Amino acid sequence: MSNLNSLSRRAKLAGERSLELYRNANDSSLPSHDLLSSALMELGLVSEALEGAIDEIAYKTKQLAIVQTEIEAERQRYLDLLEFVPDGCFVTDAKAVVLEVNRVGAALVNAQPHALVGKSLTSLIYPEDLSLFQVKLSQVMQQYRANNGTEFSVRLRRQSDSFFPATLTVNVLRQPNGELGSIQWLVRDVTERKRAEAALAHPHYDPALDRPLVQFGKGEVIPLEPQTIWLVIDGVVKITTLSDRGEEMLVGLLGEPMVFGSSLTALQTYQAVALSDVKLAAISLSEVAQSPPLAQAVLRSLQQRLQQTESLLAINGQMRVEERLNRLLVLLKQAIGQPVEQGTRLRARLTHQDFASACCTTRVTVTRLLGKLQEQGKVAQDAKNHIVFKD
Repeated sequence: MSNLNSLSRRAKLAGERSLELYRNANDSSLPSHDLLSSALMELGLVSEALEGAIDEIAYKTKQLAIVQTEIEAERQRYLDLLEFVPDGCFVTDAKAVVLEVNRVGAALVNAQPHALVGKSLTSLIYPEDLSLFQVKLSQVMQQYRANNGTEFSVRLRRQSDSFFPATLTVNVLRQPNGELGSIQWLVRDVTERKRAEAALAHPHYDPALDRPLVQFGKGEVIPLEPQTIWLVIDGVVKITTLSDRGEEMLVGLLGEPMVFGSSLTALQTYQAVALSDVKLAAISLSEVAQSPPLAQAVLRSLQQRLQQTESLLAINGQMRVEERLNRLLVLLKQAIGQPVEQGTRLRARLTHQDFASACCTTRVTVTRLLGKLQEQGKVAQDAKNHIVFKD
């Protein structure tokens, strides 16, 4: 910049000097070679200053190109980060005109990103919610220096006649001088949350509604997490522990809608195995603590578990092994039995060792006693070795 200023000053002086030389050229008293020498000198000075200015301009141009490249890289990085935001993200000016939108946001309203740029965000708001949106926008504009992260719910347009409930979180992006730059709107589709809240409010709430189901095949060990309980939706789950001698002991046979989890037991060794193909729903303990209807549903399930546990304890209190087995069969018929043409069939196949561990006896004894019941026509086995109780 100093060379440019020097060039400007020298060009001005050269202009004044040229004008003076022009006037002197009409004066016949001055030799012509003196005039030419003075003019060439002035032109030389201006040429030197011009060369310096050109060098400085070239340097500044190179620096500017570097800065522009860095700015473009930062802008691309910002756009990439915008695309990785898991929620819908709209960036607007102070009048809610869309400047940028990520793919998630565009997909929420079933539009292409380029089709939304330049349009007002208000065009996506359900008419009855428009006044609320404008009030919130006005509050953001007035309080952006002291407040940020305003959140409220409106309905957004997905198609011409389709709307969905959404939560908008508003953040103001400030300029370096602290003034308002643009506004960022994080958009979340809360359709599923609204549906879940409505289900919770229902007097006959079913905790299995609106939950993803996890399937396990027969024989698979079901993982147990300390902050999660499993709700049985379909199938039968066997709960076991180990005795002091390292033998497996049956402590529960769970059908729908019963719950289990490591947080519901004080046993050091606790394993859950799918006795059939099962479908389970995971419920977090924090969710149970925050939802009275869900807590009531879990409590009803725990009541069933408690009743079954008491029945198993009562079975083990019987003196005769035959009586223990008979009572266990009655319990299983009630817990996991299903009506069939021949009578009542257990939905899961239990091994003789399972019966033995539940009755505190040996597998050989169970085999003998079950054979006796079959001879009496009280029980049978189907093609898949499931026990069927004759009615």
